[in-house]
Amino acid sequence: MDERQLRILRELGELGSVTAVAEALLVTPSAISQQLRLLQRAIPVPLTERQGRRLVLTDAGQALAGAAAEVETALARARQAVEEFVGRPGGEVSVAAFHSAGAAFFPPLLRALTGPGKPVPRLADEDVPQEDFPRLTREYDVVLAHRLDHAPPWPDTVAVTPLLREPLDVAMPAGHPLTAKRRVTPRDVADEPWITVHEGFPVLATIEAIAAAAGRRLHVAHRINEFSVVAEVVAAGGGIALMPRWTMRPHPALVLRPLSGAQARRHIDALYRPERTARTAVRTVLTELRRAARSIQDTP
Repeated sequence: MDERQLRILRELGELGSVTAVAEALLVTPSAISQQLRLLQRAIPVPLTERQGRRLVLTDAGQALAGAAAEVETALARARQAVEEFVGRPGGEVSVAAFHSAGAAFFPPLLRALTGPGKPVPRLADEDVPQEDFPRLTREYDVVLAHRLDHAPPWPDTVAVTPLLREPLDVAMPAGHPLTAKRRVTPRDVADEPWITVHEGFPVLATIEAIAAAAGRRLHVAHRINEFSVVAEVVAAGGGIALMPRWTMRPHPALVLRPLSGAQARRHIDALYRPERTARTAVRTVLTELRRAARSIQDTP
């Protein structure tokens, strides 16, 4: 049995004929009769009987119709609760981000959402390969993900709010000979020891593109995913690395130079399941993330 069938039984008890119920519910009499038959199959005793030209409820039918009223009342309360939840400006919103995005976006998000009546962010770091970001939308309301400029787009299973298209610059220690150049090329950096990410993570494809443009393999000295750790290793003379231009705080011992001759840019996007944006609180978080992205990009 379902809500529609129970409502038909209840209306039949009050109106006394299939035709009257059909007119009240704006459907055909045959549709009403079909739903009554389906409901009767689930009940081991008769629910209706004929009294002359009228179809009336049996005692069992009347008992079920009474219960149907309670069901409709409970469902109405449930719908009201959902509507209030969806429309509530506050409430918890879970947000996950890979490390450098978390460092850049979490602080302004927290500052913007301080105060009564605003969403309460529940933050988490998730450092995963690119193909795993969409799966995280099962666990979180919003997921900050990144992919390279030339990588395939995100699957249709998630909705996407673009935040940044961030250049990846070559980071080197202050005083390195290449700091004399305003821009560097793949050939300039091909003979340097490199610090890069583990297999499966987005930045690695740009390293491969640099090697292809230079015509030789690069020497990967260290594999480190966390950019703040990479920055310290570069500063200590462990090699050079690709570093995001905007989402990493400037390091006093590093110099960044743009790369020419190979694509070196990543998309930072907010991923979420479309139904999550039915909530006012989730839409508010997305608005604040877009505002934070503009601020991050405009910071000198």
